[in-house]
Amino acid sequence: MSSTLTPAATAGHTISSSERKVIFASSLGTVFEWYDFFLYGALAAVISKQFFAGVNETTAFIFALMTFAAGFLVRPFGALLFGRLGDMIGRKYTFLATILIMGVSTFLVGLLPGYASIGIAAPILLVVLRMLQGLAIGGEYGGAAIYVAEHAPDHKRGAYTSWIQVTATAGLLLSLLVILACRKLTGPAFDDWGWRLPFLLSLALLAISTWIRLSMHESPAFLKMKAEGKHSKAPLTESFTNWKNLRIVLTALFGINGGQAVTFYCAQFYSLFFLTQILKVDSQIATQLLVASLVIAAPLFLYFGYLSDRIGRKPVMLTGLLLAALLTFPAFKWLTAYASPDIANAARQSPVVVVADPASCRFQFDPVGKAKLNTSCDQAKALLAKNGVPYQREAASAGGETRIKVGEQTLTGFDKTALLAALKQAGYPDKADPDKINYPMVVAVLVLLSLIAAMVYGPLAATMVELFPTRIRYTSMSLPYHIGNGWIGGLFPTVAFSLVVYTGDILYGLWYPVIVYSVSFVVCLLGLKETHKADIHQ
Repeated sequence: MSSTLTPAATAGHTISSSERKVIFASSLGTVFEWYDFFLYGALAAVISKQFFAGVNETTAFIFALMTFAAGFLVRPFGALLFGRLGDMIGRKYTFLATILIMGVSTFLVGLLPGYASIGIAAPILLVVLRMLQGLAIGGEYGGAAIYVAEHAPDHKRGAYTSWIQVTATAGLLLSLLVILACRKLTGPAFDDWGWRLPFLLSLALLAISTWIRLSMHESPAFLKMKAEGKHSKAPLTESFTNWKNLRIVLTALFGINGGQAVTFYCAQFYSLFFLTQILKVDSQIATQLLVASLVIAAPLFLYFGYLSDRIGRKPVMLTGLLLAALLTFPAFKWLTAYASPDIANAARQSPVVVVADPASCRFQFDPVGKAKLNTSCDQAKALLAKNGVPYQREAASAGGETRIKVGEQTLTGFDKTALLAALKQAGYPDKADPDKINYPMVVAVLVLLSLIAAMVYGPLAATMVELFPTRIRYTSMSLPYHIGNGWIGGLFPTVAFSLVVYTGDILYGLWYPVIVYSVSFVVCLLGLKETHKADIHQ
């Protein structure tokens, strides 16, 4: 492909076989990069034991989620860095830099000694590598979406860029399949050392991705703009100090990117945390259920991208945000009923209530491992959280003795043996019974969550490309996307799980996404313009 290639819009409504190969190559490379990024999230429960062994179990898992979120928190900085480079020097070499950083960082996680070997240095180095991953992915998505959009026919941008949207799901699916294979290969040793294998495999994927990126040609729209001397020399300034453009950035952030991010992580990450950490479904079973739902739901991202070419981006995304706000609580109630009916029945028939002086009940998060969580209330809450038992809290008089109600039984003080016996008698299981899981219905609920995510995410890449001019497109679209996905979406599992631990209500953490969905719906409805007929070659 030469520098004289004209944009697809001026070349009619077809796209050449060479351009299709370029789009396929960029999508495949992005799949591998998402694989690297999502491995950590899929293995958070195992990693918490390897790198945060110096604190209590609940704190360790919250720390693991915080480290997961750390990769998201730095994504906007990667967007600024690589977005600027992409607008100034081109899409191709920026692509190459991001995949190298991502692949090497992921490989090093597989080699990193655990807490038992090097102490506090282990989690510190893990956070550093996770942040490097975040920087890399911060430059990846914008470049991939722009690259495909600038090659696609104008009337098929939604359909073509939806392949980039499905790469995140494909990357997660690939990571889950590799994890399942490694679990089967290593058996009981997986939690000790087998978890490292998926990270080490990234070196092979890095080699493939690097070869793909080196074989790619520069975007025709960028070459045309550079040949005409119209490329930006200060994309950050043009993007964020010009109110006209900044207003679009803010609308994109709060109108679609925040809501999109939470729908995606709700469907494909928090659902897995919910099944394994709260409902106590076996991790292999939960992973297999999620894999089945992803295989079924992946084409939906392509369909809604295609549909947005026909009826517009805005109606498709608005419908998804509305459904998300209305169905999130019911969906997770259904998950509870279908995945762990014993918990659902026990909670309904024999609710657990912790009655204690609020001063004696502290949050079960001990960052330095020094807090003495030894009151009856603290010990009761820790045991209930560890066993996935939902409970309510009631305030007792100051200095009053803690009481734990399990249905009709009332226990005074904390007696571990007596409490476990009461919970067992009331029907609370130690873990979800595989024979009682309604597998088809669990998959159906997970597909429903992914369908909602697909409605918002499928048209998103085309929308973001269409909102901004070519000269500052990489910078302008990358920042709101990665703030939305990195900060609003990336913090979702950590905040939601922390709220569950704090309140005892296994559904309480869902208020976070529902509020985000509602805000995004209103901003999108009132502030976002329709873009599907926009000329992106300006």
